[in-house]
Amino acid sequence: MSRAATGPATKKAWTEALELAGRDEDGRVLVERLLELVRLGTEASGVALYTGQGQPLTREVVVGSGNFPETVDSAPPDGRLAKIVVVGGMVLADVPDGGPVEVEHALRVALAAGIRNLDLEKRLKRQRFEVNYRGVELEALYDVGLAIAGTLNLDDLSEEILLRAVSLLDARRGALYLVDGDRYRLDRTFGGDARGRMRLDDPAVVALLKGKSAGGQDLIPGAEHLLAVPIEADGTPRGLLIVADKESRHGVGPFELSDRRSLGMLANQAAIALENAHLHRQALEKERLEREAELAAEIQRQLLPDRMPLFDGIEVIGWNRPAREVGGDYYDLLPLDGGRLAALVADVTGKGMPAALMVSTLYSALRLLLDREPLGPELVERLNRHIFESSAPNKFITLLVATVDPESGEVSYLNAGHNPGFLVRATGSIEELPTGGMPLGLFAKGGFESRSLVMQAGDLLCLYSDGITECASPTDEEFGEQRLCDLLRAAADQPLSEIIELVDTAVTDFAAGLPQGDDQTLVLLRKS
Repeated sequence: MSRAATGPATKKAWTEALELAGRDEDGRVLVERLLELVRLGTEASGVALYTGQGQPLTREVVVGSGNFPETVDSAPPDGRLAKIVVVGGMVLADVPDGGPVEVEHALRVALAAGIRNLDLEKRLKRQRFEVNYRGVELEALYDVGLAIAGTLNLDDLSEEILLRAVSLLDARRGALYLVDGDRYRLDRTFGGDARGRMRLDDPAVVALLKGKSAGGQDLIPGAEHLLAVPIEADGTPRGLLIVADKESRHGVGPFELSDRRSLGMLANQAAIALENAHLHRQALEKERLEREAELAAEIQRQLLPDRMPLFDGIEVIGWNRPAREVGGDYYDLLPLDGGRLAALVADVTGKGMPAALMVSTLYSALRLLLDREPLGPELVERLNRHIFESSAPNKFITLLVATVDPESGEVSYLNAGHNPGFLVRATGSIEELPTGGMPLGLFAKGGFESRSLVMQAGDLLCLYSDGITECASPTDEEFGEQRLCDLLRAAADQPLSEIIELVDTAVTDFAAGLPQGDDQTLVLLRKS
């Protein structure tokens, strides 16, 4: 049955609708006026407009009174409700007898146009909201970036990253993991516990990073909805950021696609900040080690003679160049009772700080023992036992010590596993000072013995470390003992300082720019 109305109320409604359409005002008001025309034309107590893509349709506008459901399928849910199909939606009318109704074609067209305008307004409103939300989101991310970028302390930075993530996404809980080898290590949590460690390829983590939270609740026990993004630098995993249970006025719920994007942008900023913090920590650690190395080098320099002692009848000089800032070579020139002189060269295994510590141990122990007994096999045996008990099993010291009487030229020497010294005679012949015992610290008992020789006027005694003879050329050839002996023989009558310079130059030229591989030490004594 067709229903129509042409009374004053209908004419007024048409007039208002046409005026609204002409002014291009609020599309919702226009739709309400058009629905009023439908209500009047069908003599319904109320009408409702339903729109949407697919099924079911959603109630959009209601005019008049009536019991209209929020959603409907293609058929009216109530026998009293008559269906009017229009382009873009459907109108239900609450008519007295529930019979079929019809509306004018012009009204159908106008209503279809109104529905389209209403849909466009809704889309525009949604886009404006998204633009505004995006602006707020970018502003928040900018503030977050400034906050974490200005934090170089790793502990403070981790705390800042997690709190900012939880706040940005309105999450109830969160966890921050940092990569430790092939695992994620829990760094800190917010709002509850989380699993402590897990492999980078843990199935739950992999699934969660793909947007699948099935099984991921095990990572944050008790959480219902999880969202995770990786923290990466140059494609390398640096950490993992997880948030859980997004809060809203209705309680907790799942995260949206835009939340993953926001958390990912935060993770990118976090990756840069963490990398900067790591570099800052490394720089501080390097600076600390350099200060300690400088202090150790200064202490070690103080262990070496600051000036050469003067003796009637013998000239002495010593020289040392460590391979690093601190080294494991040690030499000394000690005045003894009766006008005698002790010259020694020692070489500790290894280089750097550990070797420098053993040099300090040797220096202190030697001086304490010299106050109690004369320099000889018994003293070196006690020194060996002290080194053995106070050093690591793989650490030892080679030592060559010579006691010289300047007046008579008598030399008593003891070689504990060190390179043989050389006595260059004024005649040009060369004698070795061979080994007479094990290096110090290898065994509790070394079995040392001393030997003797006599220096004549013009004889040159040379004690050195293997950093000189084992200096390598670019072709991996060693400088060797023969080159050292030939140089000493050729320069035996020159000032001792010039001989030192000749050895230094010869070794440096032989290396041809290669880094110094070991500490270099040289002690020279010549009988006047």
